[in-house]
Amino acid sequence: MAKNDADLPADPEAEAASGGEAPEQQRVNVQFDDSGAAVCYANFCRVSRSPEEIILDVGLNPHPGGGVPAKVTVAQRIVMNPYTAKRLLGALNVALRQHEQTFGEVQVDVRKRVVGQQS
Repeated sequence: MAKNDADLPADPEAEAASGGEAPEQQRVNVQFDDSGAAVCYANFCRVSRSPEEIILDVGLNPHPGGGVPAKVTVAQRIVMNPYTAKRLLGALNVALRQHEQTFGEVQVDVRKRVVGQQS
């Protein structure tokens, strides 16, 4: 059984904006047990919503470069309330900012990533 201890801020975006730990935020110690977690790779994500929920469908697009009509098999559906979705958005912003500071900009336009091709 894998357990991870983490001190999580209540608002990760506020922590990032302040350049560190927000003094007015109370940190909560949370234990994680990921031993039963399903792991899947996803290169596709669809977001939908209702008045009370945000729904993420993630899966594998076998032709991510386009050109071929793809049938995407949804591997996981994650349903969360808007509060959790906003916290996830903040946490992803922090993680991507840190990744880009370490490794450089993540370019989502594949044409700009191809060496020797103009955009």
